[in-house]
Amino acid sequence: MDVKIVDVAHRAGVSTATVSRVLNDSSGVTAKTKEKVLQAIKEMGYYPNAVAKNLRVQKTKTIAVIVQDINVSYFTEIIKGMENMAYVKHYKVLICDAENQPSKELEYLTLLMNRTVDAAILVAPAIPDSDILDIAGRGYAIGIVGRHIEHEGVPCIYTDNVKFSTEVVTHLVGMGHTSIAFLSGYAESIDSYERLEGYMKALKEHRLPFRPELIENGNFSEAGGYEAMERLLSRSADFTAVYAANDEMALGIYKICRERGIRIPEDLAVVGVDNNRISKYITPTLSTVNQPKYTMGALIVEKLIDSMNEDQFSDRRVFKVDSELLVRSSSSFQRNSS
Repeated sequence: MDVKIVDVAHRAGVSTATVSRVLNDSSGVTAKTKEKVLQAIKEMGYYPNAVAKNLRVQKTKTIAVIVQDINVSYFTEIIKGMENMAYVKHYKVLICDAENQPSKELEYLTLLMNRTVDAAILVAPAIPDSDILDIAGRGYAIGIVGRHIEHEGVPCIYTDNVKFSTEVVTHLVGMGHTSIAFLSGYAESIDSYERLEGYMKALKEHRLPFRPELIENGNFSEAGGYEAMERLLSRSADFTAVYAANDEMALGIYKICRERGIRIPEDLAVVGVDNNRISKYITPTLSTVNQPKYTMGALIVEKLIDSMNEDQFSDRRVFKVDSELLVRSSSSFQRNSS
């Protein structure tokens, strides 16, 4: 049996960070706790991974940030927050574009395992939890943005997609809409699933039927949003509002509506997600969900660096941040309920 540091931590009833401190004879561990950890190591026959240990000793002061698609503006502000916090902490950031390919995510993670970087942050990862847990369990430093991973040593920051999606649909229902279409992002994204879940939850709460023909995939891109809206219109589906899972797709909706002479918001209400800078300058201004992206990026870097440097790791390693629905012109037209 391949015993991992997470197994030792579980046996001793401590965090993986505490096991790491004991292995490196660091301060901040009581004699009683140290004894428990050493006993667990002995009983389980655990031998520290030499590569992971070297990683802690030979620091590169660099963090790899692996994002799904660098062209999506959602990532820009997150990365800005990361870079600024890393600079304050005297670290560098290496940006890796996975291009929505799980295989590229895993390939970039080899930078961590071959000691090219000290840590890796996955933003909206597409690879399964099991792969992340396996790497973290071997003592490598990983942080997650956009998903909650169950591991004591992995800091995670994410928004409540279900909650704010429910608020978006509730807003549209309040404006008189009973037929609301939904544009999801790429299939591998947890954000897509959770925003769809919130959409469906709100329909149920307002006793509106779920209509599969009103769901389309826009791949989180402007072109994808355009094509998804084109498919919806081609099947003559009856709807008066569209909730797009990000602002990029909403821009695609705007484009095809201009071409088809569909007025926003008089004929069609549109709501996006991310509060991209352009959302308040286009006409009509776009209703959207504001996520604290810069704060998310800065916070994940701060927590990850603190844990790597064996500072006291906060009991709170999981952060669910609040989002805010910004109602603008694109969804402010009150429809006649009759």
